[in-house]
Amino acid sequence: MNKPQNIELNDPGQPSDVTPSGIVVPEVATPDMMDPAKIGEPGKYPFTRGIFENGYRGRLWTFRQYSGFGSAEETNQRYKFLIGQGQTGLSVALDLPTQCGYDPIDPMAVAEVGKVGVSLSHLADAETLFDGLDLAKLSTSFTINGTAAMVYALYLAVADKRGIPRAKLTGTIQNDILKEYVARGTWIFPVRPSMRLIADSILYSNEQTPRFNPISIAGAHVRDAGATAVEEIAFTLVNAFAYVDDLVRRGGDPNSFAKRLSFFFYVHMDFFEEICRFRAARRIWARTLKERYGVTDEKAQMFRFGVVCGGASLTAQQPYNNIVRVGIVNMAAVLGGAQSIFTAAYDEAFQIPTETSAEIALRTQQIVAYESGVARTVDPLGGSYFVEWMTDKIEEEIEKVIKEIDDYGGAIHAIEDGYLQMRIARRAYEKKLDIDRGARVVVGENYFRHAEDRTDIGEVFKVDPGIAGKVRERYQQLMDTRDDSKAQASLAKLREAALDENENIMPWLVDCCHAYATVGEMVTTLKREWGEFQEPVRL
Repeated sequence: MNKPQNIELNDPGQPSDVTPSGIVVPEVATPDMMDPAKIGEPGKYPFTRGIFENGYRGRLWTFRQYSGFGSAEETNQRYKFLIGQGQTGLSVALDLPTQCGYDPIDPMAVAEVGKVGVSLSHLADAETLFDGLDLAKLSTSFTINGTAAMVYALYLAVADKRGIPRAKLTGTIQNDILKEYVARGTWIFPVRPSMRLIADSILYSNEQTPRFNPISIAGAHVRDAGATAVEEIAFTLVNAFAYVDDLVRRGGDPNSFAKRLSFFFYVHMDFFEEICRFRAARRIWARTLKERYGVTDEKAQMFRFGVVCGGASLTAQQPYNNIVRVGIVNMAAVLGGAQSIFTAAYDEAFQIPTETSAEIALRTQQIVAYESGVARTVDPLGGSYFVEWMTDKIEEEIEKVIKEIDDYGGAIHAIEDGYLQMRIARRAYEKKLDIDRGARVVVGENYFRHAEDRTDIGEVFKVDPGIAGKVRERYQQLMDTRDDSKAQASLAKLREAALDENENIMPWLVDCCHAYATVGEMVTTLKREWGEFQEPVRL
């Protein structure tokens, strides 16, 4: 196809018969193309049809809206608004300084305080963020990785101060550093000490917060960085196996810790490819845990995952089209069996969502849940000739990619060597070329465009320009009023724990939070002992 011209309408021709992952789709699926023995029953190994016998009949997925901006006070108000509109779980967005381990007064942080998430640097911030919210009843998810252990420690400290038993806390902390090296870049420490920190947090959480998921192994950012639907699952699984290997080496029992391992993905626009890859992923995960790691407890074999509906599949051009896109991918997530869903707002391609756009995104989930009828029966697409054929085909393709990475030396070696990073970068380049030349249709972006380039964005979200200054003032007030000797003593003990590889660091991080030591101070203490990750360069 030629590159489309800047006209109001153009003709992309017939839809492609090849999925974005390169799978050629048959014109008609027939019974001989599927293996009934592989389908199984819902809630039973290998969980092709879902991990619960009664699907959403027993319990709907958790409705989360990813949210956070500016100060803890502003974000707390947005959370209360969303809960008032029917949201059933929190999803906390942290700003870049918090993600990268800088306090708001750090020169590296000044320009980014509160811009893409909430600034959270100490216990006083965390107490304000969750003020008036019942943490014993609300499930809270944190999208944070490099400083995940510190943010988790802050959450525990808030619960401790309120007298909430840790055993009642539910939610998830992303805590997946391997995909940060591959796709996002909010890493801090080298790979090996980062793996130690993650293992420490998982093992500690299993004891202290048994209902909390201490890691959400995330393909989402790998997908938005350019990976295909198949590669997103494959790269996520190889990272997951690396974590399992490390936990087993540390003496962990996979029949126990695997029950609290969870996953996180983006859902894009190829409807059946998205649905079938989740069915395939459940099967591969269960089989690998059973055969490679000897896991016999079926609850530990379950592939539990949450998703974002949207992401890089949304466009800044003709943004109201994104409402339709999110509705489609929301349906795919439900038919694929997600346990937690965040629907992106139509304006997230270019700004923090307004209250109006965030409400529309939440209403999308509610319409799918309560009006569409898809939650009435378990795995309504199960047994479809095409769905079962596609599930089998995607399973084969995922296993091929996993084998390639295993043959390369495994996930950690592939990351340290830059192999995975380069592979994703090349895939992103190929995708961009396909869109530019019109081989991949994106309605409103490269086809069916307006005569002139324009973006009708509707309501504009505006961040208070004085928020960063207020955050820094609050930080300085804390530094002026806290017991500094207590904070410094807690940081000294953290440093000692970091030097002992047999010591679990989490209790010392929680102590630091109770002493009002900051995220930046904790990170700096660990940097002095562990150093920083250096990005490998491949040409």
